[in-house]
Amino acid sequence: MSSRTPDNESESPRGSEGIWHPAREWLEDDELDTEYHTAADPSRHDSAQEDNISNEDQQMGFGVADDNPHIDIGNIHIELTADDLDESEDTDDLNQGHLRVPASRLFELLASSGLQHILQANGWPAAMGEEQEHLENEDDEFSDEDFMPIFRNRLRARRSAERVTLPPVPNPEGKKLMGEGHFGTEQFYGDRLRQRKKFLTTSLMWRELGIDTDGVRKRAGQSISQGLIPSSTADMIIHYDTRSYSGQFSDDGNFFFCCAQDFKVRMYDTSNPYDWKYYKTVDYPFGQWTITDATLSPDNRFLVYSSIRSQAYMATTDPEDDSDPTVLDMSTPVGQNRRRGWGGSHFGIWSLRFSGDGREVVAGTSEDSVIVYDLETRQPVLNLRDRHQHHVNAVCYGDTSSPHILYSGSDDTTIRVWDRRSMGDGREAGAFMGHTEGVTYVDSKGDGRYVLSNSKDQTMKLWDLRKMMTSADMENIDPVDYTTGFDYRFEQYPDQYRRNAKNDCSVVTYRGHRVLKTLIRCHFSPPESTNSRYVYSGSEDGKVYVYNLDATLAGTIDVGQATLNSRPRDPEAYATAYEMSGEMLWRTCVRDASWHPSAPVLAATSWNGWGLSTGTCTMHSWNAGVAKDEGDPPIGKSYDDRLRYIPEFDDYRENASHGRLRRPMRSRPVRRWVGDQESGDAIW
Repeated sequence: MSSRTPDNESESPRGSEGIWHPAREWLEDDELDTEYHTAADPSRHDSAQEDNISNEDQQMGFGVADDNPHIDIGNIHIELTADDLDESEDTDDLNQGHLRVPASRLFELLASSGLQHILQANGWPAAMGEEQEHLENEDDEFSDEDFMPIFRNRLRARRSAERVTLPPVPNPEGKKLMGEGHFGTEQFYGDRLRQRKKFLTTSLMWRELGIDTDGVRKRAGQSISQGLIPSSTADMIIHYDTRSYSGQFSDDGNFFFCCAQDFKVRMYDTSNPYDWKYYKTVDYPFGQWTITDATLSPDNRFLVYSSIRSQAYMATTDPEDDSDPTVLDMSTPVGQNRRRGWGGSHFGIWSLRFSGDGREVVAGTSEDSVIVYDLETRQPVLNLRDRHQHHVNAVCYGDTSSPHILYSGSDDTTIRVWDRRSMGDGREAGAFMGHTEGVTYVDSKGDGRYVLSNSKDQTMKLWDLRKMMTSADMENIDPVDYTTGFDYRFEQYPDQYRRNAKNDCSVVTYRGHRVLKTLIRCHFSPPESTNSRYVYSGSEDGKVYVYNLDATLAGTIDVGQATLNSRPRDPEAYATAYEMSGEMLWRTCVRDASWHPSAPVLAATSWNGWGLSTGTCTMHSWNAGVAKDEGDPPIGKSYDDRLRYIPEFDDYRENASHGRLRRPMRSRPVRRWVGDQESGDAIW
C-alpha cells in the first residue's frame, strides 16, 4: 500500500546514485518497529519517567463506518479483512458484506509511521483538535490505554508537518575545515594532479625515498597515519556477564578501563596496544542499576567512577594497593563540610570528567545540575543549578590546559557553555542550540574551540565556540518546544519527528548512526594516530560509524558481525535481557568506542549477546582488510574479563558458523525384542 507512482519512483534520489547511505540522506524505507515494549526496569530513570510521561498522545482522525470494512481518503483506499472467522458465528451479516472492525485493529494500522506519511500527504490531519480529543477522553470504550500502549509515552506531537531540509553532503563548512588543516591533512595538489600516492605502499615508498622537502615529507607522514581506519575484524573479544557501558583509553594509551553493569571497573595494561594484560578491578559498593561513567586522572594514578547515586568513588590504579576507594559526596552543599541530613538531596550522576590539572572533577547529575568537586578539600566548589531544564547527561572541560571553560549537555536539547571566571550571576556564558531531542554525550577537542555532541534526534553535531548563542538571546527561546519526548529506550525515532531547529548554530551535522536504547557516545579521533581527521560514534545497530569532517562516511566497524554467536546461550539470560519481544536473538548495541592515541586500534564497548543480556569489549586494528593474519595469538578469540582464553566460546561459534547449533543426541543401549520375548544377548 503506497501512494508512490512509477513516475516519482524514478525520480527518487536512491535510484539516481549508485551508492547510497543514511549519511547522505534519510532512509526512504520504513524500518520502524511499531511494537512498543512497556516493561522497563523501575530503578532506571525513575525520576525521568515521572517528568516525561504525559497524557498527550498523538492524535489522528478516523474515516471508517462501523458496517463497512474499508477507509477512503482521497486517492487512497484501505481495505480491512478478517484473518480468522469463527464458523459458529452468525453469518447473516457476513453474507451481506458487513464486518465490524474493532478499534484496536484500526490503531495497529494507523500506528505505522509510513502510513502516517501517506495519510498526511493526502490531506489527513496531523491532529484531531480539541473537540475530538475531548470526545476521546470521554469514551472509555475506545481509550488507547486499554489496548494500544504505543502512544502513551509522548510528551507532545509535532505542531506542524513542515518539510525537513537537510544540509548538503559533503558539507561545505566541513570541507573548509579539512582544507584549513585543523582536522587532518589534505593530499598535496601535485599528487592530486598526477594521481599518485593513493595507496599505502606508494606513500611508504615516497617517504622512504626522502626526495621531497621537509614540509612535503611531514604531510606525507601525516596522511599515512590518518588513512589507517581499524577494520571490522575483531582481534580480541572480551566477554562480560553483564552489559558494558563505557570504555576508554588513557591519554597516553597505557591504560584502558571498562565499566559494566555488575558495578565493577576493569583496568588493563595497554602499553602494547596489540597485547593487552589484565591489571586491576575496582568495585562500586551499593550502586544503583549500573556504573554510569568513569574517568582517569591525567597521570593515570586515580580512577573516579559513578552510579545513579550522589556519591562517586575514587580508587587508585596501583595493582598492589587493595585499600577501599575514597567516597566523593557530590550532595554536600557548596561551602559546607558535610552533606545534608536525611531527606536532603539524592540524585544520580550521569557523567564525570577530570580536569586537565587533575585537581577537580566535574559531574552532570539527574538533579539538572553541574557540580565541580575539589579533590583536595573533598567538597564541591561549584553547583550550577536552575539553568538546565532536565537531566545533565554529559559534561566535559573545554581545554585540557585550563579548568575555566565547561560544557554540559542535557535532555533539554541544549549544550551550555560555562566560564568560571565570570560566574557572578550564576548564568552560562552561552549555549549551543540545534538539537531537537536530548543530548546524550559531549566531547571536546581539547583546543577550547570545537565541541562534538550526540543526540536522541539521531544526529551528531560539530560546534564552534565562536558561534555560540549568548545567554541573552536564549531568554526568548524555550528549547522544550522542539522536543517530542519519545522514549528512546524502547521506541524507534519516527520520520515525522525530524525537524529543523530554527536556531541551529552548529557547524556540521552527521547522520547515519542510531542513538537508541542508551546514551550512546561520540568522540574526536586522536591527533597522533589519526591526525584528528575523523569524528566517530557508536550506534544501536551494532556498528561504529567513522565520519570525515564534511559529513561523508569514512568507514564503519561492524562489531555485531564480528561477535555474532561468540558465546553460547545462557538460560539465565532471559532474566536480564533487554529485548522484551521474547525472541532472544543475538543483538549488538555499541555504546562507547575509544581510538588509541598512538596506534590504529579502536576498542568498542557494547551491549552484546542474546537479547542484549551481556556485554563485550572488542579490540579492532587496521589490517588492510584481511580476515586472518599469521600473528600470535590468532585474531577473533574469546576471553573473559581477566583475559583468560575461553575455548568453549570459540567452539560454539565454530559450530554455529557451520549450522551445527543443535544439541547432540544422547545414545544408550536398547534391548532388542525377538517376537514376544526379550533377547538378553541382543543389543542395538
